[in-house]
Amino acid sequence: MADAKVIPFDDDRSRGSRGAGNRRRGGAAESAPVGEGPVGEVQPLPVRGAAEEPAPEPDQSPAVDGGGEDGGEDGGLERRVAAGLSFLRRRLTGDYEVDDFGYDAELTDQVLMSLLRPVYEKYFRVEVKGVENIPAEGGALIVANHSGTLPLDGLMMQVAVHDHHPADRHLRLLAADLVFVLPVVNELARKLGHTLACAEDAERLLAQGELVGVMPEGFKGIGKPFGERYKLQRFGRGGFVSTALRQGVPIVPCSIVGAEEIYPMIGNSKTLARLLGFPYFPLTPTFPWLGPLGAVPLPTKWTIQFGEPIPTDGYAPEAAEDPVLMFNLTDQVREQIQHTLYKLLVQRRSVFF
Repeated sequence: MADAKVIPFDDDRSRGSRGAGNRRRGGAAESAPVGEGPVGEVQPLPVRGAAEEPAPEPDQSPAVDGGGEDGGEDGGLERRVAAGLSFLRRRLTGDYEVDDFGYDAELTDQVLMSLLRPVYEKYFRVEVKGVENIPAEGGALIVANHSGTLPLDGLMMQVAVHDHHPADRHLRLLAADLVFVLPVVNELARKLGHTLACAEDAERLLAQGELVGVMPEGFKGIGKPFGERYKLQRFGRGGFVSTALRQGVPIVPCSIVGAEEIYPMIGNSKTLARLLGFPYFPLTPTFPWLGPLGAVPLPTKWTIQFGEPIPTDGYAPEAAEDPVLMFNLTDQVREQIQHTLYKLLVQRRSVFF
C-alpha cells in the first residue's frame, strides 16, 4: 500500500494485508435483531374458553410492586435484574448486531464503558474542556497527541466523548496493526469500534458520518522517553489531512495532559522488543522490577481539551493530492496541539492533583 494511502499512525511498520480477522463481520452481525425473525418473535397467547375461570378482580390480584406508589426499591431492583437477564439472553443467543467493522454498540455502552468509567472518573480524574467544539452530527476527524507507554490516552478520550458530548456521539479510533494481532485485545478493540489506521477504513467511517479519532505520532509518541514528554513527534506525511480533505470533514485538534507521567519511560530494551515483536520494551522506575505491580499506572491528574475545528470543506477535490497544502494543514494542527499542551502545563498545579 502506498504511503499516501496510509494514515501515519506508525510509519515504520508495514500495513500488510488486514486479513479476514481485521475486516470481518461477526456471526452476531447476521443475526436477527430483537423482535424480528423466529428468535425474537412473540407468539399470541391462546384465547380462554367460556368454561375457564374468570380473571380475578383488580382488588383480588396479588401485589407485585415493592411498596410505595412507584414500586419502591424492590421494583427498581426487579427492573434491573430483568434488563440484565434480557442482555444475557441476547448475548447467548446471538440476538444482537455489530457493524462491518465489528463495533458492538450495546456491549460498548452497557459493559465496556462501565469498566473504563471508574478509571476515567476516579483514578485519572479526567477534566474535559471544549467538547462542544466537536460537531453534533456528521463526520469529523479528531487528531490528538499520543503518549504514556501504553495507549490508555485513546481509551480515555473515547470515554470523554461518549460521556460528555451533548449529542451522545461515539468516537471510532484508528489503531495500529499491532492491536489487531494480539489475542483478546483484538476482539475488545473491534467491539469498542476501533479499526485499522488506514485511509480506506477512515474514509468509509467518515463517509458514514462517524466521529473518527487518530493519533498521528503513533509508536514514536507513545514510546518516547520521559525526558521528551509533551514534545510532539513528527506527524507523518499528512495522510490524515488528505483523508479529511477527501471527505470534506473538519479536523478537531485534541490535547491530552497527564498521560505522559503514568509510566515514566526511563529506558528501552531493544533486544527484548525485537524478541517479542514489539516496537519498544519500556523500562520504568517500577517495571519490570516490581513484576505485575509495576504495570499499575501512576494516578496522575488528566486534562483533555478539544480545540476549535479546522474546516476542510472549502477546498477543491484535487486539494487532497496537493503536498504543500497537506504539509501546511498538518503543521497547523500540530502547532495548535503543541501550543495547547504548553498552556495546560502552565495551568496545572501538580502532576497528581
